[in-house]
Amino acid sequence: MKSALITGAGSGIGRATALAFVAAGWQVGLIGRRREALEETAGLAGGGLVLPADVTDPQAVESAFDAAMDEFGRIDLLFNNAGQGSPTRTIDEMPLEDWYNVLGVNLTGAVLCARAAFARMRHQAPQGGRIINNGSIAAYVPRPGSVPYAVTKHGITGLTRCLALDGRPFNIACGQIDIGNALTELARAMTKGVPQADGSIRAEAMMDVEQVASSVLHMASLPLSANVLFMTVMATTMPYVGRG
Repeated sequence: MKSALITGAGSGIGRATALAFVAAGWQVGLIGRRREALEETAGLAGGGLVLPADVTDPQAVESAFDAAMDEFGRIDLLFNNAGQGSPTRTIDEMPLEDWYNVLGVNLTGAVLCARAAFARMRHQAPQGGRIINNGSIAAYVPRPGSVPYAVTKHGITGLTRCLALDGRPFNIACGQIDIGNALTELARAMTKGVPQADGSIRAEAMMDVEQVASSVLHMASLPLSANVLFMTVMATTMPYVGRG
């Protein structure tokens, strides 16, 4: 049975993906800051190893990955999903606290988890595994007033490319899923209206979060000889191609 670790598994995309992986027969480790939320995910999924950890804390990350190795014997997949945004502001009005908080979770947290996964995948037998980073459409086309989020998601693209290259000698594949307008509790406000590039506020089309989960599962289910380097999955009529 293959094993997966999912960060940000207590809600939203992480929770939906955990449910899909458990249903598909994977052993799943659930990483997040809130134990209660992780336990709720495990209850909904009918399984899952609860691993409370702050992804910005190096020791907490290492401890969570050690616990997963002790339980599963190996790590076949990391879905590097944990992330957060910040209120819409131009850079001069952005509190530095917003920048440091988003940078810590979205980029430093992703690097720490990728580092932990890579080390274990490199040294386990048989060698190898897969890392899937949660990017964003903002990794290509930012929304107005989104410096912390957009910059860190551009950084995720650099991480993905580096890991995809550096993982080759060790049979470690790395890909990125860029998601547009998945309907989670956090994104529900978008159905009422969000700032557009022309200064207007408009509601946007949304898609079911289960479509994201099934896309991640597809990427994870490929043999390590094949890799989806970048996948964009989005609400069909959202303002992406025409944004700007």
